[in-house]
Amino acid sequence: MLLLTRSILDIFGFKNVITAKDGEEAFQKFCYEKPDLVITDWIMDSMNGLELIEKIRTDSASPDKYVPIILMTGYSNKGRVEAARDCGMTEFLAKPFKARDLYTRIVQIVEKPRQFVKNENFFGPDRRRRKDDDYAGPVRREDDRTS
Repeated sequence: MLLLTRSILDIFGFKNVITAKDGEEAFQKFCYEKPDLVITDWIMDSMNGLELIEKIRTDSASPDKYVPIILMTGYSNKGRVEAARDCGMTEFLAKPFKARDLYTRIVQIVEKPRQFVKNENFFGPDRRRRKDDDYAGPVRREDDRTS
């Protein structure tokens, strides 16, 4: 999967694709190289994708806690998607995927970047994808008040 994803990124025209064999190496390379985008698999040795995302988002050694992160996994049930969302990933990509699916996630990150939310239980991209005009509950975010 690593080689396939790298090949797709090469076709898209990405010039500097950095790969890692496991989660620990991925974090070390992330800290050193400071990439503009992270694509990780859920299942990896030494540290899984959720642990890597959490480390990128919260570790004091992380050079960019706001970096967009695409999480790939072959397990796409609702519970897994919610767990990934709640750990701070930016986009979710279910395997197997087509090159167009990866392209769509990257375009989403570039063209529609999401604001980050930080509270006592979560740090990551705003999990809301759309505004619900029919919502009648409490207004909790400053940007909701001005919209």
